[in-house]
Amino acid sequence: MQDLIREALALPVSALPYHLTEGLAGRYPELVVVESSEDAFEVEPFAGAGLCVLRPCPDVCIQRPLGWLGPEDGVGASVGVGAFEVLWDGHTMPAVKLTWQDGVCTPSRWWVCAPDEAVGRAFFGAVARWNTEVRGEVLVFHGGEWAKDAALFEAIRAATFEEVVLAPELASTLLRDFEQFFASEEVYRRHAVPWKRGALFLGPPGNGKTHTLKALVQALGRPCLYVKSFKSRFTWEHENVRRVFQRARQAAPCLLVLEDLDSLLNDDNRAFFLNEMDGFAENTGIVVLATTNHPDRLDPAILERPSRFDRKYHFPLPAVAERRTYVRMWNQRLAPEARLSEAGMERVAGATDGFSFAYLKELFLSSMMRWIAGAESGAMDNVMLDEAANLERQRRSGVEAAAAPVAEDGEAPWPVISPFPQD
Repeated sequence: MQDLIREALALPVSALPYHLTEGLAGRYPELVVVESSEDAFEVEPFAGAGLCVLRPCPDVCIQRPLGWLGPEDGVGASVGVGAFEVLWDGHTMPAVKLTWQDGVCTPSRWWVCAPDEAVGRAFFGAVARWNTEVRGEVLVFHGGEWAKDAALFEAIRAATFEEVVLAPELASTLLRDFEQFFASEEVYRRHAVPWKRGALFLGPPGNGKTHTLKALVQALGRPCLYVKSFKSRFTWEHENVRRVFQRARQAAPCLLVLEDLDSLLNDDNRAFFLNEMDGFAENTGIVVLATTNHPDRLDPAILERPSRFDRKYHFPLPAVAERRTYVRMWNQRLAPEARLSEAGMERVAGATDGFSFAYLKELFLSSMMRWIAGAESGAMDNVMLDEAANLERQRRSGVEAAAAPVAEDGEAPWPVISPFPQD
């Protein structure tokens, strides 16, 4: 086996897989060689979960390079090259894993020698299904690859509707709509209606779309797949769009999150995205949740066709009632000596017309920094009203600058830099 592996790795990459398959078939003529290049067929995590036993062959050197998984998970290791015996479902099966260099890529592949074709297919299916399940994590697609994001998962776990101020009935309507959808699979099937949904969160930046999205994912408790970008160095965007929806179909029923949809789509991938949304492939059990700060940048085929995004939820700038609730919520978090008075809260809510929730948050943070410098009990009313006036002047100058005419050379008369967080 050691010689067979060395011979295979010494061959050109086009000849390597066949050489190893041929060698294993000759070594084990009574067995059936099952080979897979699918990312889903990863035996190590399957074995790590106790679903099979992976026993190293004593006469073959196991190459196991270390990798840095980040401060949360530390150092990890996975097999690059090795030979094993797999014990699964009462069967003992020889197996080989190889990793090799192909230009800038390092593909990996498993070979398993099963008693017959049926056992080989059953083992492959069991491993692939387990690896494609989303369990207590968020899968993020970025750079053409899926990866688990523990930080995003924790942010979602911490998100609740109690910490976001929405227009009356919006939170309950959102939760009711999607809970009812996931509970109605049989009803959809009985009436021959496709069991899928697309929802679009619309509105200017800073008004709670992202937090609401996280709170909704947390409340529904369904597998979540999140797309950062369809771009990658080594694959076409249309291929990445296909991979995203293919993965979502494997994880369904699930939530597929596309934040800032207008920035994800372009002329190169739009047609493929539309086809994946409602083409021949069924998206049974998939809820596509998308947000946009700029609905005017979306193609009418996305924005207006009901079969794609049949639910649209609007997140406008907060009215005085929502601002009052937000101010009261933040005020409760402050130390007693730093809090606004009842009259102060009312005045701040009235003085912040046109502020987004992001501006209101900035108002509290900047006011706290000013108040700490003086730390005078009861002074927060004046500090915050003064800071609100400053932010209003900055907000208006930003709006005016954005609307300013463009110079003849195509350059803006001056740069506009917003210091405030976006949605």
